[in-house]
Amino acid sequence: MGSLRGISVAIFVVQALLGSVALVSAQGSTAARPRWQTLSGDAPFVVARGGFSGILADSSFGAYSLALLTAPDAILWCDVQLTKDGAGICFPDLKLDNNSNIALAVNDKPKTYLVNGVSTKGLFSIDYTLKDLGNNNVVLNQGVFSRTNKFDGQNYPIMTVQDTYTQLKPPGFWLNIQHDAFYAQHNLSMRSFLLSVTRNAAVTIDYISSPEVAFLQNIAPIFRRSATKIVFRFLGREDVEPSTNQTYDSLSKNLTFIKRFASGIIVPKSYIWPVDGSLYLQPSTSIVLDAHKEGLEVFASDFYNDVPFSFNYSYDPVAEDLQFVDNGIFSVDGVISDFPITPSAAIDCFAHLGKNATKQVDLLVISNNGASGDYPGCTNMAYTKAIQDGVDVLDCPIQMTKDGTPICLGTVNLIDSTTVTQSPFTNLTTTIPEIMQGSGIFTFNLSWSEIQTLKPVISSPQSQYKLFRNPKFKNAGNFLTLSEFLSMAKNATSLHGVLISIENALFLTEQGFGVTDAVLNALSEAGYDKQTAQKVMIQSSNSSVLTKFKGKANYQLVYKVDEDIGGAQSSTIDDIKRFASAVVISKDSVFPEHSAFLAGTTDVVRRLQAANLSVFVQTFSNEFTSQSWDFFSDATVEINTFYGGAGINGVITDFPKTSDRYRKNRCLRRGNKTPNYMIPVQPGSLLDLITPEYLPPAEAPNPYLTEADVVEPPLPPVAAKTPTSTPSGTASAPRSPNGQPKVAASVIIPLMAVLLAVYLLF
Repeated sequence: MGSLRGISVAIFVVQALLGSVALVSAQGSTAARPRWQTLSGDAPFVVARGGFSGILADSSFGAYSLALLTAPDAILWCDVQLTKDGAGICFPDLKLDNNSNIALAVNDKPKTYLVNGVSTKGLFSIDYTLKDLGNNNVVLNQGVFSRTNKFDGQNYPIMTVQDTYTQLKPPGFWLNIQHDAFYAQHNLSMRSFLLSVTRNAAVTIDYISSPEVAFLQNIAPIFRRSATKIVFRFLGREDVEPSTNQTYDSLSKNLTFIKRFASGIIVPKSYIWPVDGSLYLQPSTSIVLDAHKEGLEVFASDFYNDVPFSFNYSYDPVAEDLQFVDNGIFSVDGVISDFPITPSAAIDCFAHLGKNATKQVDLLVISNNGASGDYPGCTNMAYTKAIQDGVDVLDCPIQMTKDGTPICLGTVNLIDSTTVTQSPFTNLTTTIPEIMQGSGIFTFNLSWSEIQTLKPVISSPQSQYKLFRNPKFKNAGNFLTLSEFLSMAKNATSLHGVLISIENALFLTEQGFGVTDAVLNALSEAGYDKQTAQKVMIQSSNSSVLTKFKGKANYQLVYKVDEDIGGAQSSTIDDIKRFASAVVISKDSVFPEHSAFLAGTTDVVRRLQAANLSVFVQTFSNEFTSQSWDFFSDATVEINTFYGGAGINGVITDFPKTSDRYRKNRCLRRGNKTPNYMIPVQPGSLLDLITPEYLPPAEAPNPYLTEADVVEPPLPPVAAKTPTSTPSGTASAPRSPNGQPKVAASVIIPLMAVLLAVYLLF
């Protein structure tokens, strides 16, 4: 049932995703590594479940093609269903409703059948011949509603098992038979189908799996002398295997019995590394070691980049994969994933690196409020974690307290990062349009001793998608003064330097807070104005602030562009060079987004670097909802594209460990043997695959950065302190010191919404 339309689209996928980059096969590293703790001692392999089903429709030609493009050595997984006339098709379920357009293509009413004793309603494959599906133009679509449906307009046809193999020629082919007993009840034989396929010399089946003992016992003699391996698939622990009437949990304790008819087992990942009810890892079980003792290979399933997994992995799917293949105790023999690019890179590029692995590329890693992805930002715990995770530059965003103490805190509004709404200070809510829209309780409304009575609150910027960070430690740690931060940083010999960020300086100066002088004094008292072991970076979105630091010691001045830009005038870049040697820009200023797809590339990085300005990009987070679809829900793919594709000098990140690990991976110095999973994605390639009817509305391009956005008058002298409150009501737009409209640095959220978000964390 494959069509020329499907084939041509898949070829276009291959060409578009990597553009002019030459395609090469994945190559194993030639460097010596420890022996793998798999059954064979060889590296684990990757099984692409339904192809690259995390992006394109499961079992479609496009999904299979994308899997082979990004992970050329991956084994292709086909869930086999039988049609009314006994044809085997690759489709993820025996019901056709969810992953196809059949409900729209035919006028049939759903039927109800017993499936393993459970009454199930839908449109089943057994009620349609292969010709019926083709004549009614039944095509595949995305069946997971949390994934993008923008590619459904490609109209990928349902493919037979034979067509899938002959058209794609995969390096390995895996058939999963999930419902043999159901088909047998309707006079259809999976055994007969497999015999017909194996007699076809054009098709090679490497693995056959099933959760049904009787079926595998029936077919095992057929394949005893062939290269095809038989694998028993475990389902949920409390599910009952139909032919033995035992739970799968019970069967997992009798692997000697499984060995009689199978050479391997598939287990959900929770069988190996269980998690508790709060999604934290428990000690590993012995099932992998036990299976290896029996001579059984072990394949772990249920790997999805876009489904929340254990908090121990910090939303990093590469970290999860490494836990199963490189934990020092055992390694599974294969990983079954909807996103095959991720385990492929984990196994080939990141496994067995060791803590002291050498950096392969020069990419500066700067923290964003410390390791704020793991602990409340700007606390001692977040900073300690960032240092442990290999950060180069530790950051401190400066806020001023009522008694003039400079402290490290990610936002001037205490509601965003503390429990102030549950404290006696809730009556201090004010509206200050010069700083932000909406109301807040600001650091300069409380003394340092009063702020110390508050608990920190971890930031969860993707909480609207129910993705919360490390809830067990959501209130952990203590805030630091700038002096305490500098002392801590100075004792960390692994650090290259510190970054001090200053915002709202004009407002603070007008209210009697000399923030720039406070920073200079703290740096001097800590000896940073004399020592050279660690560099000091001063960052601000106000040129007037950076000008105050120009010529002060040997500090590196960093200009932050606080809005998405599409370019910069030459005169503007010249102005920036007068007071800064580096620039911070947003991810969207490098690769503009269009409805969560990369729309192309700007020349901002190239032009800034041509003027000898280093370019740092923010903010890199691990949560898949923070990334464009182009990055396959994998933070490592995103970092690699910004570094390898755009050539940025540094990343500003909530999760320093992910970025530090990236620059140590062994796949970065292979030249023309770089594996496909470590080649930067081509911006705009996925957007080009969206058909017009699914194409999102056009968006206006980002504005250019002009001289008027950059040039500011000097900061005035520090004024006598005045009240900071203003009458409540509609806030005017924030304005920069030079009178130009300015985008607020903090997220604009009504107070009630903030209170609700804080409430949800408890």
